Amino acid sequence: MSASRLDHHTPITADLLHGALDVEDGERGVVPCRLPGWAREYADPQLLSTQAQPAGVRLAFRTSATRIELMARRTHMAFRGVTPRPDGYFDLMVGGKLIAQVQSAGGTALIVDAVTGTTEIEQGPDHTIRFDEVPAGEKTVEIWLPHYERIELIALRTDGLIEPVVDEYRRKWLNYGSSISQGSNAMSPTSTWAARVAREGGMALTNLGFSGSAMLDPFVARVICDQPADLISLEVGINIVNGDVMRMRAFTPVLCGFLDTIRKGHPTTPLLLVSPIHCAIQEDTPGPLATDFGDGCIRYRATGDPDEVRAGKLTLHTIRQEIARIVELRATHDANIHHLDGLELFGSADAENHPLTDRLHPDTESHRLIADRFLVHAFGDGGAFALA
Repeated sequence: MSASRLDHHTPITADLLHGALDVEDGERGVVPCRLPGWAREYADPQLLSTQAQPAGVRLAFRTSATRIELMARRTHMAFRGVTPRPDGYFDLMVGGKLIAQVQSAGGTALIVDAVTGTTEIEQGPDHTIRFDEVPAGEKTVEIWLPHYERIELIALRTDGLIEPVVDEYRRKWLNYGSSISQGSNAMSPTSTWAARVAREGGMALTNLGFSGSAMLDPFVARVICDQPADLISLEVGINIVNGDVMRMRAFTPVLCGFLDTIRKGHPTTPLLLVSPIHCAIQEDTPGPLATDFGDGCIRYRATGDPDEVRAGKLTLHTIRQEIARIVELRATHDANIHHLDGLELFGSADAENHPLTDRLHPDTESHRLIADRFLVHAFGDGGAFALA
């Protein structure tokens, strides 16, 4: 029997994209964005870049199709002479189960010279992602997009009609955080800890994990304030320390202001504040971080002076203490704010068993561990997100 023809060409519109807060026009298609247009106007280049990497974003639709083709174009970054990050994946989920994965290819590569800081652009072809053995029958299909590559979606072709899915019955979970929330060093978009938690908990995820950019920007708090959410978690602290962007005197009011803004739109929504997981290089040494390419791989090292902690410089140890104090204080008048110590998710003993290969980011197995523990602490009896 000959293969069925891909006669149905469906425009890729916002109602097919879940986990994105906006789309913008690309050269030939659309680019999912994790910040709305008004907020992107305030973003610095780092945040502007990472919000266009579609962590947690998926195409979702109902269909009886058994063959699906998605034409896309990625933009990714690499350092010349340094082992590149593995190519991303497009993960096909059917009925909540992972069915197939296709690795990304081609596209635009931004090649950075680690010595001079100059960037060269290498152009490759568009990529057609094919899923040829999709289970038969009417079903819900999700295609999770690579979580660390900018993706321009050009065309969607199927051998059956598709219609949008409305997530009206699942709880809406909004998670804000650093590269650890975005999913750095996890192999694929559905193997990040946030994606695993969403799948196991049956929730509709909006992932506002921004690599290197969880800086408590007030305009991001406004975005969270305006978004529908049944559950909100904030993984905060590590980027503040990494970047050495503020001292304790500034951190406390900035975090409180961030929370105040969110509470204007979500006065009683369960809100879980998660402090940093273990990271040996910054437990007692302030930032900023520096990249180290000495062995041909990207690694990180802290460059601050521990003696400056007395003057208010931040470490992971001191910022965890302050986050716990702030939550305890606010809980006296906010019954729905909760605290989760990041060391409960990934502590020093875990780092011995699952070393952070670049000294900063957990690998795929560590993401699984973090997800399993988050489910217990947040959704278990007495947890911030436990059903009443």
